[in-house]
Amino acid sequence: MAASRGNVTAQPRETQSRAPADAELLVRYDLYLTGQRSLSDNTRRIYIDDLHTFLDYCRRNGHALRDMDRQLLRGYVAFLATAGRSDGPRPTGYARVSIVRKLTALRTFYNFLVQEGWFKSTPVPSARSFPVKVEKPLPSFLGKQEANRLLAAPDDDTPAGLRDRAILEVLYACGVRLAELQGMNLGDINSDRREILVRGKGDKERWTLYGAPAQDALDRYIEDGRPHFSAAGAHSDPLFVNRYGGRLSRRSIEKIVRDYAARAGLKEGIHTHTLRHSFASHMLEGDADLRVIQELLGHSSVSTTQLYTHITKQEARRAYMDFHPLASASGPDPDSDEDTPEE
Repeated sequence: MAASRGNVTAQPRETQSRAPADAELLVRYDLYLTGQRSLSDNTRRIYIDDLHTFLDYCRRNGHALRDMDRQLLRGYVAFLATAGRSDGPRPTGYARVSIVRKLTALRTFYNFLVQEGWFKSTPVPSARSFPVKVEKPLPSFLGKQEANRLLAAPDDDTPAGLRDRAILEVLYACGVRLAELQGMNLGDINSDRREILVRGKGDKERWTLYGAPAQDALDRYIEDGRPHFSAAGAHSDPLFVNRYGGRLSRRSIEKIVRDYAARAGLKEGIHTHTLRHSFASHMLEGDADLRVIQELLGHSSVSTTQLYTHITKQEARRAYMDFHPLASASGPDPDSDEDTPEE
């Protein structure tokens, strides 16, 4: 048996020759994410995809999993920042927040390898000793008139239009995440109290509220639109369905929002989370308590919700600079009597 290298436990030659990873190891890692880490299906898929980014990098550069050290990690981060993405016409770098996420997934994988006996301790430096600074951009949101244009875009005379109108109304009225909307069932709606049971991150449940416009859109969809997609069934049936009566996919919901945003003449880049941001920002503009917004959004920490205070402050400053007559350095023309009040 070969001698150990650093904190690497000696492995049989046939195991070490499988570079960077074999199918059996990846199957066990998948089970580790589901069984021991209890990750959701969506998070698990992200971790697996992020791992394959690293495995492809190792394969192209001749690295084995046991070669991990600070130097290899620096090279990997440099690759992610400059040419990691290949989904466009030419390779580009990932945003810093995506790089941090991929490093988190990598640390999880190497913790698994420690458990598998590959290492005595993880060779991946901790986030504290190997920091990647992340500059979080402020999320964009719609103005109130823009939100109204988007909500009015679907054609209420068709079953699909009734469904899509209900989707947009719920996204904006409740501020829910894409996965939360997609997972809603008929039995989650309490029409009498205008509440919807939402299953958030970590399977945490909460009740979120909605107003009369969303109530009207939901009633019309459930009574007049949904039967054209699927016959009314048990309360466990999905709320938003496709033309075959199955649960509408996340990708389809994203496309619905994107298409109606274009139809409403809104800027590019509008997605489901834009409506969530709009919900929070408009609530804050209306002087809603930050803790209430936190509860409705399902944030575990109020510090996450406080991000929206920065947005509204930024918007207030922009509005002041654009519209107040004394905002500019020069101010109004002192010789002009255009704004002089009459005696």
